[in-house]
Amino acid sequence: MRFCGIFLVLGLLGVAVPEVAMPKGAQKKMDKTTTEKATFAAGCFWGVEAAFRQVKGVVSTQVGYTGGRMANPTYEDVCDDKTGHAEAVEVTYDPARVSYDDLLKVFWENHDPTTPNRQGPDVGEQYRSAIFYHSPSQEAAAHASKARLEAGRHYRRPIVTQIIKAVPFYRAEEYHQQYLEKRRVAQAPAIPIRARAGSGDDVI
Repeated sequence: MRFCGIFLVLGLLGVAVPEVAMPKGAQKKMDKTTTEKATFAAGCFWGVEAAFRQVKGVVSTQVGYTGGRMANPTYEDVCDDKTGHAEAVEVTYDPARVSYDDLLKVFWENHDPTTPNRQGPDVGEQYRSAIFYHSPSQEAAAHASKARLEAGRHYRRPIVTQIIKAVPFYRAEEYHQQYLEKRRVAQAPAIPIRARAGSGDDVI
């Protein structure tokens, strides 16, 4: 089994996300009427999920596999680098509390979008950078945010992030869900992941 490198600064991961008590049936109604989904691939999904779970307005998250050729893949299948799937996080959020643009900001800031099929020490197609949009408005927002970064010369290397339509998402094995929270990881050592313009030597 391939090691998942942790490359984010992960504060407060030992604190469980509190649940707000709701009248019976209220959560079901909210899910149907006010929440939306966003799906991101940004390397090892453990740290990516942890980053999104710190965002106010995120209702729930799940990690899994998407963008590949095999139905219902296992972690071992994906790690063989033959299924075409990316490790990804599906975020359910309340757009009245957090915007899709805000989620895009979290996505860009928590990984290196300039390294093809690689994040830190993790190498393989499953670690690629990708945005899986669920609507035309999400597609437009993703392209616009990428264009702003490119126009601002935010990185020394070209952005290689894929922006593609969401396809079936296969939930990963239960032990991967909220992996870092379950292990009460309070803080992980920071590893430089960005190749920003003027930031010094390239990192890999």
